[in-house]
Amino acid sequence: MNARAPMPARVLKRADLPALIGQELACSDWFLIDQARIQAFADVTLDQQWIHTDPERAAASPFGGTIAHGFLSLSLVPHFMQELIAFEGVAYGLNYGLNRVRFPSPLRAGSHVRAHITLGGVEQIEGGAQLSWQVLIEARDLSKPVCVAEMLTRVMWQAADS
Repeated sequence: MNARAPMPARVLKRADLPALIGQELACSDWFLIDQARIQAFADVTLDQQWIHTDPERAAASPFGGTIAHGFLSLSLVPHFMQELIAFEGVAYGLNYGLNRVRFPSPLRAGSHVRAHITLGGVEQIEGGAQLSWQVLIEARDLSKPVCVAEMLTRVMWQAADS
């Protein structure tokens, strides 16, 4: 499916974060979204809508085939983040939420996607920082992205760095 050697993560240092705001920090490799992955997502989320799970019926739809759930695209964000971004001096990090999510284009089964990660902001919190990330997921053959999200994470500094 997506067998390849892991990419080295970009390691971010606490002191460098403010200067990185507004910069694209990473772009992933292409990642296949096939029908098996779409079906597995449908099974886990109990969203069995035919446009995702019935290739024959979906072939007659305006999309010409099945499309991935928008939330499948969104659910890949933590994978891309972990693959691409690492921190120096962090005890742990947490997903904190999302401010805005849009799915501008439908994602056809068999497409390849990749993520672009931009640091949107840094807010100091007790013991760490809250980071906002602009995440854009594009498909290889589409002019508009399939997912655009502002994600919030919290990183907590190791005790020696507090």
